[in-house]
Amino acid sequence: MGIFIIAEVGINHNGDVSIAKDLIRVAKDAGCDAVKFQKRTVDLVYAKNFLDSHRESPWGSTQRAQKEALEFDRDKYKEIDNYCKEIGIEWFASAWDIEAQIFLRQFGCKYNKVASAMLVHKSLLGMVAEEKKYTFISTGMSMPEQIDQAVEIFKRQKCPFELMHCVSTYPMDDEDANLNRIKKLRDRYQCNIGYSGHEVGLSISYAAAALGITSLERHITLDRSMYGSDQSASLEPMGLKMLVGALRKIEKAMGDGEISVQPKEIPVSKKLRAHIFESYQLN
Repeated sequence: MGIFIIAEVGINHNGDVSIAKDLIRVAKDAGCDAVKFQKRTVDLVYAKNFLDSHRESPWGSTQRAQKEALEFDRDKYKEIDNYCKEIGIEWFASAWDIEAQIFLRQFGCKYNKVASAMLVHKSLLGMVAEEKKYTFISTGMSMPEQIDQAVEIFKRQKCPFELMHCVSTYPMDDEDANLNRIKKLRDRYQCNIGYSGHEVGLSISYAAAALGITSLERHITLDRSMYGSDQSASLEPMGLKMLVGALRKIEKAMGDGEISVQPKEIPVSKKLRAHIFESYQLN
């Protein structure tokens, strides 16, 4: 199996299920394997004084108005679930609290995701691991001992997982990518390693693919100028198509690493080395 490509819709739908569907279609048309959302129980994730504080947004003048507007309810997620089944693409979501994880269970998604911010939430990790679904675990903002703890929870529950190298800045500066950490994670944990990127552009994702990642997640948007904190670090439709196409080429190009003559090289060798072989025969 090649790199599992995840198009992170996240909250870039801006609370509009029609935009969410457009983004799902973009991911499907580009050749992605899955789309991912985020689910929060607003009153559990954010403190009351924060929610009551000022924030101007298209939905009002408080943080609560903005946060609640970005959360889909059961009916909207059911619409998303039906649409994904209709066009043939997997979907799943990262829960930011226990109630959100319980909410997501009703849809029977094939995969789970642990966001970097949630890697230290032991109760949530235990609940996710109990489901025994293949889980992608992002490792941004995390020290080795924190990753050790998360890995131990999933191993104890015998839940299949892979870690994803991630740098939790939005957008991430190129010099902060630290892609060599992919190999360090693979060596330390002896498991599949993916990459969750927040950079602008495609080059770093290409480099990650060449380092042998098994999954890649990038945020997507219809237009980077749209409202939202994640839009600037997201790929527009054409960029996503370019990414997927290049990743599939990189997969083919990596090969098995064997030092040998390829069958297609044999006739070329005979032609370009003919004068050498002929001189040997004359001698």
